[in-house]
Amino acid sequence: MQAGAGKGPSVGVLALQGSVEEHLECLGRLGVRGIPVKRKTEIASVDGMILPGGESTTIGKLLRDFGLMEPLKDRILNGMPVWGTCAGLILLARHILGEKPYLDVMDITVRRNAYGRQIDSFKRYETIPAFGQAPMPMVFIRAPYIESVGGGTEALCELEGHIVAARQENMLATAFHPELTEDAGVYRYFLKMVEEAGNQGFIPVSTKKTN
Repeated sequence: MQAGAGKGPSVGVLALQGSVEEHLECLGRLGVRGIPVKRKTEIASVDGMILPGGESTTIGKLLRDFGLMEPLKDRILNGMPVWGTCAGLILLARHILGEKPYLDVMDITVRRNAYGRQIDSFKRYETIPAFGQAPMPMVFIRAPYIESVGGGTEALCELEGHIVAARQENMLATAFHPELTEDAGVYRYFLKMVEEAGNQGFIPVSTKKTN
């Protein structure tokens, strides 16, 4: 399916596993063309990409099996805006404690399942200035958190001393699931990233890494 009837930028949602429909519905409510992405040609055609929550190991395996890992990585490194939620955050990370990275593009160190099992999932309300002035709902489901960020990465939100939202250049990551709430603040922030990239042209990501 394709969500939204807008004529502006198109946003792909990686549609291999996870909360794909929820993201497409949220994009549709904002009048944005949301496109489920399963093929290399679709990766090449969208203006921005959302990597949804789900199982990072499963999504990572499917990216490799379908030959999508390198095309997606190349587009990100060449400046395409990307937003990873929960598992998507893990996919973006350069460092995953105890594991090898997947896309290996965002200068963050991540701890998987940091908040415990699915039964331990929870919801909090916090004000995140980057996403709006009112407290926003934050749904965590077997969520990771970011242990540390590199010099070019900005922590956008911390919860009890742990980073749960961050941005590096064209890459946005949230440990929580905005697609499971009615709050569109993170979507608007990401769509602004997509719009700005379209106006200015994609800017390749800095290849400098920090330890």
